[in-house]
Amino acid sequence: MDSLAEALYANAGPAELERAPLPEEYLAAHLRAADVGMFDDVADKDVRKSIHVDRVPMPDIAPDEVVVAVMASSINYNTVWSATFEPVPTFDFLERNARQGGFAARHDLPHHVVGSDAAGVVVRVGAGVRRWRVGDHVVVSCVQADEEEPATHADAMLGAQQRIWGFETNFGGLAHYAVARASQLLPKPAHLTWEEAAGILLTAATSYRMLVSDRGARVKQGDIVLIWGATGGLGAFAVQMVKNGGGIPIGVVGSEHRARALRRLGCDVVINRNDIGLGDDVPRTPENTIELGKRLGREIRRQVGEDPHIVFDYIGQATFGISVFVVRKGGAVVTCGSSTGFNHHFDNRYLWMNLKRIIGSHAANLQEQAECIRLFQLGHVMPTLSKVYPLAEVAEATRLVQQNRHIGKVGVLCLAPQEGLGVTDPEMRARLGVRRINPLRED
Repeated sequence: MDSLAEALYANAGPAELERAPLPEEYLAAHLRAADVGMFDDVADKDVRKSIHVDRVPMPDIAPDEVVVAVMASSINYNTVWSATFEPVPTFDFLERNARQGGFAARHDLPHHVVGSDAAGVVVRVGAGVRRWRVGDHVVVSCVQADEEEPATHADAMLGAQQRIWGFETNFGGLAHYAVARASQLLPKPAHLTWEEAAGILLTAATSYRMLVSDRGARVKQGDIVLIWGATGGLGAFAVQMVKNGGGIPIGVVGSEHRARALRRLGCDVVINRNDIGLGDDVPRTPENTIELGKRLGREIRRQVGEDPHIVFDYIGQATFGISVFVVRKGGAVVTCGSSTGFNHHFDNRYLWMNLKRIIGSHAANLQEQAECIRLFQLGHVMPTLSKVYPLAEVAEATRLVQQNRHIGKVGVLCLAPQEGLGVTDPEMRARLGVRRINPLRED
């Protein structure tokens, strides 16, 4: 164990943390450039074969960056994409990033430290950092924005140089230490443990922008919102945000186990798609999309009496045509991803003739993320953690997400030696109650 980690375990103050040297190497989940191509012509691209946990060199930090001692992280689907080298190897992103020169050149390495979520302690700050200090407890945003771009100052997600940390950049969060820009940091909710806090920012803020922000669907009181994958990392937060805004969430899931979990979240209407002929064994083809949409529409109207105002769809190829069909006239389909495939097919007549809208959404800017974190700090939105793995087993955790065998978020302990640490507001935690804070936790 390095001396800095020892100081953290001893609850050392900022001065002692600053005196402890950064280790020259640190433990990290990473990919290797030499493995690109290993899954060519392979049907089952098993991420356990491509994710390595080993020591990597500690990079220098830029003036606007910090080093965070990562207590916990979590698995996002972009780590699955990274580890399967699809749709393109992420080493292409690193090489492109390095072309900017300067500190950006550090990212182009033969290894890629992945992970786009983290909760931990700031242990170093660059010379240009003003708002953060060594010892601060933080969560790390996945969004790296370029403040020199004019578009960034309208919306950070519009900047041409905006990148997702730990996916399009190196030095991500599935590691003992991570390097991030100071503009990626937000205060950790004090009543949450490290592992609870590490699983909220990427997916919750993405859901917030999709549904609540004026750049998204802008859900309002009484809106009926159809949520595909409603117990997934995105969907479980979407359910809570629709409920908080006075809307009516309709959650679609693929098993009775997931349906029970969804009811624990307080979802108003739960649809097990197997019960209406939308199971995984039913092929999705351009020819039967309308029929499948009619099946789903009939069930929605049976339960709530009308069609949805909004459809929340990150599933992609398997659901998107149905989403466009089933949303009401004048309604909106909001999408942020495509876990089942990027090539979507839909009948455009149902879009244009019914004045429907498709809203593309990607992550969230820092203001949206701050607004989202405030909801956790107030106790209005809860984590969706279901399982926790040690860093040594991060490949197994990623495989679980790859095969869609999880619900909610899958956490990863990094420097935290055990679960349950990091709480600095025990009174609020006791007031809310552990079961309420962890509605999806699998004992």
